Amino acid sequence: MPGSENIIDAAGGHLFPGIIDLHGDAFERHITPRAGTLFPLDLALAANDASLVANGITTFYYSITDGFEPGPRSRDTVRKLLLALEKLMPKFSCQAKVHIRHEKVNIEGHEELIDWLSSGRIHMLSLNDHLPQLDDARAVDRYLVGLQRRVTMDEESTQGFLRSLQGRREQGEGQTRELAELALSVGVSLSSHDDQGLDDVARNVRLGTAIAEFPMDAETARESRNSGIAILMGAPNLVRGGSHVGAISVRDAVAAGLVDILCSDYHYPSLFTAPFVAAQQNLMTLAEAWKMVSENPARAVDMGDQKGQIAVGYDADLLLISELDGCPLSLQATFIGGRLVYQRDGQWQTLPQSVEPVLI
Repeated sequence: MPGSENIIDAAGGHLFPGIIDLHGDAFERHITPRAGTLFPLDLALAANDASLVANGITTFYYSITDGFEPGPRSRDTVRKLLLALEKLMPKFSCQAKVHIRHEKVNIEGHEELIDWLSSGRIHMLSLNDHLPQLDDARAVDRYLVGLQRRVTMDEESTQGFLRSLQGRREQGEGQTRELAELALSVGVSLSSHDDQGLDDVARNVRLGTAIAEFPMDAETARESRNSGIAILMGAPNLVRGGSHVGAISVRDAVAAGLVDILCSDYHYPSLFTAPFVAAQQNLMTLAEAWKMVSENPARAVDMGDQKGQIAVGYDADLLLISELDGCPLSLQATFIGGRLVYQRDGQWQTLPQSVEPVLI
C-alpha cells in the first residue's frame, strides 16, 4: 500500500529480481511421467506450480506443443490444457502465460488456432518443425527417442505415421505465414525454433520474429542477433556442459556474446543455477548473467517496463537468497507482486527491504 513499509532483518541475504521463463515444458512430466500414463491436469499443474516458485520462477510461459502426435502433444491435449490453465490461473502462485509451440505440419484446426490468437488466449507463439525428413536417419532416430517417451506405438505404426505427414509441409508453410501476421497484429510475441542457416534467419526477419529459440550454430545465432532478434538458449545445456541433441554449446555461445535469454527448457532448477554457473566460469558477472533470466526475457516479450528489475514502479517479483552458490536450496523466499508465495524455513513473513541487493 502507498506509504506503508514492512521491514525485516534478512541476515545479510541477497535480493534478486524474479525469474521469467519464456520456454518450459517440464510440466509435461507431471502429466505423463511415463509413456502411456496420464494424470489429472489439475493435479499435474498444481504440482508444477509448486515446482516453479520453489526454483525462483515468478513468471512462467507454459510451452504447450500444438503438435502432430497423438497423446500429450496433440491438439486435443492443447484444448484441455488451455481450459485447465484458465481455470487454475487465479489459484496459481506463479504468474502463468500461454506459449503455443505450433508444429507447421499440424494443419488441422487452423481456424481454431486463429481464434485463440485473436481472443487473447495465447501470449507467445513459436513456429516449429520437428517432423524429420525420412532420408535423414539421424534426425529420425533422434525424434523416435523422444516419441517413445511420450507415446506407446510399435515400429510399423511409427514408420507409417511419419510417412503420412510428409505431404503436409507446403500447406503448413502457408498457414504459418498467416499465423505470424496475426500474432504481430494482436501483440503476441513471435519466436522461431531450432534455426539452422542464413535462410532460416532471413525467413524469420520477413515474418517479424522477435526471439530465436535454440539456434543450432554460432553463425545462425550471430546473424539473428545482427538482425535484431533476441537469442534464447537452454539453461540445462549450460549447467550440464553441452547440448543433449548435438547443438551449439551454450557455454561457448555465452562466451561469444551470443545469448540474450536463458530458459528452463525441460528442467526448472537449471534456470536458477545457470547464471551462477556463468559467473563461476568467468563468462560474465553474476549481475550481467542474471539479466538473461530476468530483464532480458521481460524486454523480449514487451514487459520490460513492468518486470525483470528491482526498481520503483516495477512488479515486486523478488527472490531472497541466502548464499550465492547457485543451489536452489539457497533460495529462502519467493515473492510475487509483493506477496510471499514460497519460503524455505518460515522466517520471511513480510516483504524484505533491509537486504543486501545484487545490483542488476
